[in-house]
Amino acid sequence: MKFEGYIELPRGGRLNILDYLTLRDRTLFVAGESSGAVFKVDLDPSHPATGTVSEMPGGGGTHGVALLPEPNAAFVTRSEENTVDVFDPKSLQQLGRIPVAEDADAILYDAPTNLIYVAHGDAKLATLIDPDKRATVGTISLAGKPEFPALDLKTGLLYQNLEDISSVAAIDLGKRSVVGQWPLAPCEGPTGMAIDSEQRRLFAVCSGNAMLVVLDLDTHRVITSLKIGGGPDSVALDQALHRIYSAGKAGQLTVIEQDGPDSYRVVDEIHTHYGAHTLAVDPVSHRVYVGYASLFARPRIAVFTPTL
Repeated sequence: MKFEGYIELPRGGRLNILDYLTLRDRTLFVAGESSGAVFKVDLDPSHPATGTVSEMPGGGGTHGVALLPEPNAAFVTRSEENTVDVFDPKSLQQLGRIPVAEDADAILYDAPTNLIYVAHGDAKLATLIDPDKRATVGTISLAGKPEFPALDLKTGLLYQNLEDISSVAAIDLGKRSVVGQWPLAPCEGPTGMAIDSEQRRLFAVCSGNAMLVVLDLDTHRVITSLKIGGGPDSVALDQALHRIYSAGKAGQLTVIEQDGPDSYRVVDEIHTHYGAHTLAVDPVSHRVYVGYASLFARPRIAVFTPTL
């Protein structure tokens, strides 16, 4: 991996902690967990570590951003205020506020059902939001604390990591119910997740024992595991390059090559920064963006380009 440089973000206080990164086309949204801000970075394709940064302030505990196909509204979770805020992704003006259960964390949009899905860790449930009405339309009880969800484009099911019981649940959003649940052993404390729908594989990183496990989506059995950097919190798949990236709080970016559905190997381990635990991958440029926390300095996004 070639290090391209940093995109600096505004500082919100002494300690600046970033959470989920959401990328669409040439725009990167970054959740400022400690400050409550949402940062929008308009990326420059000609200069990898250059971007125009704008900021939407807000309450603390900002975690994730969900974008709709039409760029007229976006949604952001705020766990300290128990809300999902609606905002204009172009102007960053707030458009509304939706009250939800405690500890609103990960969030995504499911196009087939036209629903916003919100995971609530401490509440052990998920909230469903109608993005047109901008209102909650249901909740789904879960057997454990949900962390990151991901969609299987082949079956339409949503898979949800359950961190405290080291399992994964399958959810049918159309039926608004859990339709299956399986253990992820030897994984302890699954957090980030990515899905390869074509190869029928699910990748979960495990914060409790610094591991990535690979689950067969058809048999629902773990087929292999690999040791990765400590405190992993996010994982992303570059489908075209057959590469999997994981970032963890210990400050390591792990690069894994997918040689086949059942064959994986670590090809690079990059020291980043303590607390750099979230990332996003651009499927077009193949660049990897890693969020860096900071103390007495500006938070940053590190930019890497794979060398093939």
